[in-house]
Formats: sequence, structure tokens, C-alpha cells
Amino acid sequence: MSRHPSVPLAGYGIRFARPTESGAVAALLARAFAEDPVMAWMVPAADREGRTARYFRLAQRQQRPRAGAVRVAATSDGRLLAAALWSGPGCWKTSAVQELAALPQYARVFGVRGMPRAGEVQNTLHEAHPDTPHWYLPAVGTERGLQGLGVGSALLRQQLAECDRLGRPAYLESSNITNIPFYERLGFHVTAEVRLPGGGPTVWPMWRG
Repeated sequence: MSRHPSVPLAGYGIRFARPTESGAVAALLARAFAEDPVMAWMVPAADREGRTARYFRLAQRQQRPRAGAVRVAATSDGRLLAAALWSGPGCWKTSAVQELAALPQYARVFGVRGMPRAGEVQNTLHEAHPDTPHWYLPAVGTERGLQGLGVGSALLRQQLAECDRLGRPAYLESSNITNIPFYERLGFHVTAEVRLPGGGPTVWPMWRG
């Protein structure tokens, strides 16, 4: 895609997201996932972008107690270009208490009728999740119009360099087949194909050793 004329890329940096930026991070990720097959299948069409933003606000609250959990690429004047959520080794799964407390908010995202499907998807992905200690990347997104310019890869390379330094692998699930080459260039490889239950789309687990 062509460069967005109002967002200069020179001089942007990678840093931890500030708590006050949670809404902006959620909105950015919602825009980035607007055409994501899994989100389109799980989230009702009515106000899908708003519902998806709610989901990513919830995801940040669940991630934020963990060190280095929410990272962004941002210009010096605070404009967010990309965002990534990370979970460190042994921290990828939220507790049953956290999940129970979040149920009303999940219902606002998926709708009451969509909650069983969301639960089945979560269980399926949990079953496929590797047991080996690793860094987990549940979500990463780049602002519309900036894909292909290196912002997303720069954001991820910072944590991946830390993984290399510590000798830790990394794991993600690609929900869009077109994103697989992007992750392969960062050293990930596809380990399986997971078909989501109920006739859902395919998800590709990817591992970086």
C-alpha cells in the first residue's frame, strides 16, 4: 500500500504502551483486524469495529499486568502506527477467575448467542497451544495504509531479539493465510492447520525456535 501522507514514518520509535493509550491501541487493532477472517466469523456484523475495539480493550487489561505486554510503534508526537500484545513464558493463559469476571464484557463483544462459539474457539486454540515455555503473540496490527512499510516488523523484531538473547522461542496463531509470509520472514514456521469448530475458518499455529 502507499504511504499515508499525514503520517511521517521517519523518527518513530518502539516503546511500551501507556495506560492512557489503551483506547487508541484498541481502536488501531480493531481497524487492523477489520478484514480478519476469524473476527469476521465470530463478531456480529452490527458495530463490528466497535465490538472488536471492546475486545482489544479487554485483551489489554488481561495482558497489562505482565511485563512488556503491550508495545507500540509511535511517532514522537504520540501517533500510534502499530501495536502488539505479548505474553511471557507461562503467562499466556488467563485464570478462571479473570475469565469469569470478564464474561459480561465478552458478551458485549460476541453477543449472548455468540458466546458458545467464542468459548469453543478458545478451547480449540488452547488445546493446540504448545506446552514448551515461550513468548506468545496473541495480536499485532499496523494502522491502515502503513502495511508493508516495515513498521509492524520493526515492532516485533524488538521482542524477538530479546527472545534470541534469552534463548526463548515464540508462538502465534495466524488467522489470515496472507500474513503467513510476513511471519515467515521473521523466523516463524507453520506447525499445523487448525479448523475452528462449527464450520469456522482455518488458523495456522506458527513457532519460532
